[in-house]
Amino acid sequence: MTDRPEASSHSTQATDPEHEVLLDTDIGSDVDDALALGVLLGSPEARLRGVTTVYGDTLLRARLAHRLAGLAGHDLTVVPGTRETLSGKEVWWAGHEGKAFPDLDTEPVHDGIAAERFLAENVLARPGAVDVMGIAPLANIARAIAYDTGFSSAVRTLYLMGGHFASDPKAEHNIVSDVTAARAVFDSGIPTVITGLEITTRVRIGRDGIEAIRAAGGYGEALAREIDAWTGFTGEGWSVPHDPITALSMLRPDLYETRNGTVTVDDEGHTWFHPDPSGPARLVVDADLEQVADEIVGRIVRASTGLPT
Repeated sequence: MTDRPEASSHSTQATDPEHEVLLDTDIGSDVDDALALGVLLGSPEARLRGVTTVYGDTLLRARLAHRLAGLAGHDLTVVPGTRETLSGKEVWWAGHEGKAFPDLDTEPVHDGIAAERFLAENVLARPGAVDVMGIAPLANIARAIAYDTGFSSAVRTLYLMGGHFASDPKAEHNIVSDVTAARAVFDSGIPTVITGLEITTRVRIGRDGIEAIRAAGGYGEALAREIDAWTGFTGEGWSVPHDPITALSMLRPDLYETRNGTVTVDDEGHTWFHPDPSGPARLVVDADLEQVADEIVGRIVRASTGLPT
C-alpha cells in the first residue's frame, strides 16, 4: 500500500496561511494554468499542499508543474492523474505542451498513488480545512468524490474555472471535455465558487504585463516562454487569464460578487445556473477586473522574485 505523499516546499509563504490548497490542473496547453500556479505561489495567504494533473499526457503535465514550481523555489508534491475523460470524449492536445523544456523527464513526480486517492486522503486528513481548485476537465475531482463518500463534505470550498453562464451559453472547454465528470462534481453538493467565460474573457494580460513577468527572474522568464508558446499557437498578442481569475476568487473574494444557486450541464456541455439562496454553488457574476488583472501580474512577479510588489 502506497503511503500518501505529503506536500513539501521551501518558500516565503506564511507560516499560518488562510488557505491550504490542492490544485487540479491540465497545465501545459493554455498558459493560464501556469499563470494560476504562479499566482498561488506568490500568495503568502495560501499554502499549496499539492498538485494533481489531469487530461491527456498527465505525466508530462506533472513534470512541467514541478519544473515551474522549482524555478520559483518550491519543491511541490505533484501527482499525475487521470489521462482519459470519464465521458469517453477524445482528449484535445495542442502539440506545444512542454516543448520549452526539453529535459522534463528528469523532474520527480509522485506516480505511485492515484490522483483521486491523493486528493481524497489529503482532504480527509483535515476535514473542512482544505480548499480544492479545479482549473481543468474534472475527472480527477469526480473520481475523488467516488473514491470516498466523505470527500464531498470534507472539502472546505471548491474553486472552479468552468462553464459559460449566459442566456446563450457557449460550451466551455473544461466542462464540454468531460460532461460526465462535470455532472458528478456539480451534483456532489460541495460548496463551490465558479467563474465562467462571461467573466474571464473580459480580462487581458497584455504586452506590458507579459514583459513585467518576463523580467522577474528565472521563474518569470520561464512563464513568459509558456505565454509565448500559447500566443504563438493562438496568434494573439495577449493572454486571457481564465484560471488566475479563479485563483483570485479565493484569495481576494472582496473583489468579486457572487450569487448562490445550483448548476446543471446539458448533453452538449452547456452550463445552466439556477438561482437558489440555499444552493451550494456561488457563481461569480461580477468582479473588479482591473484590480484582478493587476493582482495577477503582481503575485506572479512576487513568486519569481520572492519580494513584495
